[in-house]
Amino acid sequence: MSISGIGKTVQDVMHEGAQCVGEHDSLRTAAQMMRDMSVGALPICGEDDRLKGIVTDRDIVIKCCAEGHDLDRITAGELAHGLVWVEASCSVEEALERMEQHQIRRLPVIDNHRLVGMITEADLAKELPDSKLAEFVHRVYAAA
Repeated sequence: MSISGIGKTVQDVMHEGAQCVGEHDSLRTAAQMMRDMSVGALPICGEDDRLKGIVTDRDIVIKCCAEGHDLDRITAGELAHGLVWVEASCSVEEALERMEQHQIRRLPVIDNHRLVGMITEADLAKELPDSKLAEFVHRVYAAA
């Protein structure tokens, strides 16, 4: 797979400084953080400052609200899923392959065992030629 950003690393194109929601924080707190930061997903970090998973706005709606659960009683950690991440030093191409493989649109970026950012499909779209972008979208959204 050849992309226009050949030689670029994930760190070159990611959003830096991703903010975590704590694994013991309520889903209401997660939702408010998403609203305040205008994001649709948050990494979940434990008390040990390590990545535990990711929670999306869709997770909150489908797995909490639609099921009649209390946003103040369910914690982010209870919905933690998808402990898929990429090293900051990896190539953009490698991040793309990981996102396609797991059919995900957002990927936490780790450096020296710490969360340093997030890479999204929008970040990758800036680096991909139209044909590769179309292929990526098809692969990621095909099973959705």
